[in-house]
Amino acid sequence: MTSQKILILMSNTGGGHRASAEALQAGFARRFGDRFQVEIIDLLIDHLPWPLNQLPKSYALLANYLPWLWRLLWKTGERQIIASPLMTLAARWAAPSIRRVLRTYEPDLIISVHPLVQEMTLYALNQEGRQRPYVIVVTDLSTAHPLWFHPDARLCFVASEEARRRALRAGMRPEQLRQFGLPIRPAFAETPRAREVLRRELGMDPELPAALLLGGGEGIGPVARIARCVAEGLHGQGTPIGQLVIVCGRNRILLTRLKNRRWPVPTIVNGFVHNMSDWMAACDCVITKAGPGTIAEAMIRGLPVILSGFIPGQEEGNIPYVVDNRVGAFSTDPEEIARLVTRWFGEEREELAAMAARARELGNPRSTLQIVEEIANVLAS
Repeated sequence: MTSQKILILMSNTGGGHRASAEALQAGFARRFGDRFQVEIIDLLIDHLPWPLNQLPKSYALLANYLPWLWRLLWKTGERQIIASPLMTLAARWAAPSIRRVLRTYEPDLIISVHPLVQEMTLYALNQEGRQRPYVIVVTDLSTAHPLWFHPDARLCFVASEEARRRALRAGMRPEQLRQFGLPIRPAFAETPRAREVLRRELGMDPELPAALLLGGGEGIGPVARIARCVAEGLHGQGTPIGQLVIVCGRNRILLTRLKNRRWPVPTIVNGFVHNMSDWMAACDCVITKAGPGTIAEAMIRGLPVILSGFIPGQEEGNIPYVVDNRVGAFSTDPEEIARLVTRWFGEEREELAAMAARARELGNPRSTLQIVEEIANVLAS
């Protein structure tokens, strides 16, 4: 039997889109073996003409160093009177390139995990005249931009009730929507080993509670300041009341700097890791910016979250998602973050346990498998 072809469209504007695409690819392989041939392409960078292929390059600069300008662009794009003609112009400009992509890959179904590709790809599909199911998997947890949604999609998967409401306001029909959670790495669908076992394997203290500090894939943000304050707070009155794990991502300068520092409590400093599921299962709380994928993974592992920052626009809604559900807190002040962790590991241990239980109730370890099963049903119908 010939494998059916699925093409996943993404772009490297932040690590979340690729991570979601790879989670879906792994989910298809795990659930269906070789029944589907799933390929991932960066449509914007690798296949669109200039200047459209330059758009992703501006994202990191704007989001990380000019957040006020990114927020302005985000809010401007929410106005249909401005966004609609711009996307129509981009769709016409990109159509020949996207038709070449469709002829090259000949997919039986297309999945989008990026908000900028809907209008362009569906315009090219209409020009081509061949019907191919088009599915959207929204990779934002709560604050989903209107560009995510298109009425011509067969299905649209959202991760929260707020994202569902935004989809309906953008013109999606209830029967098009599915709410399972974000696509996450298959390792998070497995029951983790005992915390004490993992801690020994990972070189951690098996007894002390642990805070996991994440700097994202690129290790951007005040990671060093937060790490110093948290370590000092956990040192207490001379006897450590906790330990610290720091993940610096691909930031080698930060990695070297923190590895060479003397720490007052047991501390492990890592670069980019491929076993995040184990590290989360070994820890008691996580400190991270408000990235949707990390929050979803933390919920599955029952890990209370301290949000230390956010990208304006798409990550703003993740703060009330965490705070209002009472699974964590938000602070951009490293000293306040340290005080929170110290209280959680000290006099507020019962509240930490209650937050962990609520987090597990929010998490859905089967979200990726549920999404790929629904998509497979589209091809079977």
